[in-house]
Amino acid sequence: MSGVGSTEPPRSGAAGSGAETATLPLGRREIEAVLPHRAPFLLIDEIVELDPGVRVVAHKTVTEEDCAGHFPGNPIMPGVKMVEALAQTGAFAVLSQPENQGKLALFAGIDDVRFKRIVRPGDQLTLECSVETVRGPIGRGKARATVDGELAVRGTLTFAVER
Repeated sequence: MSGVGSTEPPRSGAAGSGAETATLPLGRREIEAVLPHRAPFLLIDEIVELDPGVRVVAHKTVTEEDCAGHFPGNPIMPGVKMVEALAQTGAFAVLSQPENQGKLALFAGIDDVRFKRIVRPGDQLTLECSVETVRGPIGRGKARATVDGELAVRGTLTFAVER
C-alpha cells in the first residue's frame, strides 16, 4: 500500500494537505488540520494508517464523556456516535487528498448499518473506512469498527464533498 506510513512513494496526487507527509500515527493536531470537527465532537484520537482517497484506519478510546447520559450507571457509547466516528474517519481519507484540502465532507447516506457489540468507556475502537466509489463530489465507502478484533459496527457511508 502506498501513502502515509508506507515505504513506497505516495500515490500520484497524494501530496498537499500535509497529512501524507507526517509520520504515523497522526494525532489531534494533524487531524484538526484536515477535519473541521473540534472537541467534544471530534471523535477520533489518531490516524494509524492512511492511503489518501483510498483507505484509512483510526483509533478512538471511548471515554465516560462519550457515553454521558447513555445510560446512567450503565455507560454505553451511543450507536450514532460510533457511526459519526466512522464518518470522520472516512472524511479524513477523502479530505487528505490535495484537491479536497479545506473542504467539508458531509453525510449523504448511511446504509446497512449493523451494531454487533456494546462499546463502553475504556474500549478502544479501531475504525476503518475504505472508499469504494467516487463520482464527482459523491462517494461511498465501507466502514467498520472493532474492539479487540471483535466487530462492533459496520455499514456503508455515502458522502458529498463540497465543491
